[in-house]
Amino acid sequence: MNKNSTKTHLILFSLALAVLIWSAINTSGYRIWLLESAPGIILLLITFITYKRFRFTTLSYGIIVLSAIIMFIGAKYTYSEVPLFNWLKDTYDFIDRNHYDRFGHFLKGLFAIVIREIIIRQTSVKKGPWLYSITISFVLSIAALYEIIEWLVSKLTNDGEAAKDFLGTQGDIWDTHWDMFLALLGTLVALLLLSRLHDRLLKKHH
Repeated sequence: MNKNSTKTHLILFSLALAVLIWSAINTSGYRIWLLESAPGIILLLITFITYKRFRFTTLSYGIIVLSAIIMFIGAKYTYSEVPLFNWLKDTYDFIDRNHYDRFGHFLKGLFAIVIREIIIRQTSVKKGPWLYSITISFVLSIAALYEIIEWLVSKLTNDGEAAKDFLGTQGDIWDTHWDMFLALLGTLVALLLLSRLHDRLLKKHH
């Protein structure tokens, strides 16, 4: 790992920290902010703590930081009230809801590259159909676990409004299904478009 890569990683982590701090300023409510930002904070802490023992490629770090930033932005406004997507809803008649949550779940499919890297470097699974299948299964498992956690939090909290904001279903009974479907779609797109680039970066990484 060269010094330029380390510097790039530091810049990425600093960017994530800056967005986290920004998201906590004048947020819509600190309880919902904590609920929404906690997964991103935990993700960054784990990545930071394990940095010396297991260094990812810069592509994977970029995806990790992007995933955290998506969560921090959603935490600031709540996923159903992100201004840009409210503007899209108000401007275009065919958009009937704030789609930031679905945009976020699609982008979380990029995390497939991070999972792919862990599998390649830590197991004997070879590149090919099995690697694709296992990676997709892992991402879908994480997506399903996230939905279960959201449901549990909504049941355990005494603040009904915070629970509603945290779930962010916006009245759509199929919201959970959409979230997992878009995570799957994002995963497939990530694997199709980024696998070759990822392989080249893995060769340089070692």
